[in-house]
Amino acid sequence: MAPPTPISAISPLLLLFFTSWASAYTNHTVGGPSGWFFNSTTKSPSADFTKWASAQSSFNLGDYLIFNTNSNQSVIQTYNATTYKLCNADDDASNGDIFIYDNSTANGSLTFAVPLTKEGPNYFFDDGVECEKGMAFQISVKHGKGLPPNLNQPPPPAYVESPPPLDPPPYLVPDSQDASPAGNGVGGANMGLVVFGLVLVSRLMV
Repeated sequence: MAPPTPISAISPLLLLFFTSWASAYTNHTVGGPSGWFFNSTTKSPSADFTKWASAQSSFNLGDYLIFNTNSNQSVIQTYNATTYKLCNADDDASNGDIFIYDNSTANGSLTFAVPLTKEGPNYFFDDGVECEKGMAFQISVKHGKGLPPNLNQPPPPAYVESPPPLDPPPYLVPDSQDASPAGNGVGGANMGLVVFGLVLVSRLMV
């Protein structure tokens, strides 16, 4: 039997690494098979989401919440308990403490995969009457294995506007007198006196 090539020898190690990496994180399907829906006729959600959340063993950084839903529903994530209790995302939308997942232009089924990237309380709800009727839940996210590399990217650097270019020095148009040849200066004046004197002498000699 031929000795294993370097590739075949390393492959089991790679497989073990990726298997352990994948098993460290969990996809949680919100509501189980019932999904994330709201019955507008009965005014009731498709599942008891608070009960579903409490039945999960744990939620850790790097896990995903999978929302199987449709274009009639949205998913609102916040870290603000007041926003969650008020069932209103409007007051929290400007401070960066809220994320809204929706696609009202799509038709049919939708799936939103929401990563858990912050430890501590995380709140989820649908806006308006859906939230008031029970389409909401909260979880506590633990550190677990920490964020995987694909979710642990540093934020982009703050945009700094480039300074305007420096104004070039003003172009000075030389004065007509300054632009005259050097001979038009003092030397030019002396030459004029010499010519005048020669003309005067020639007239006196006549």
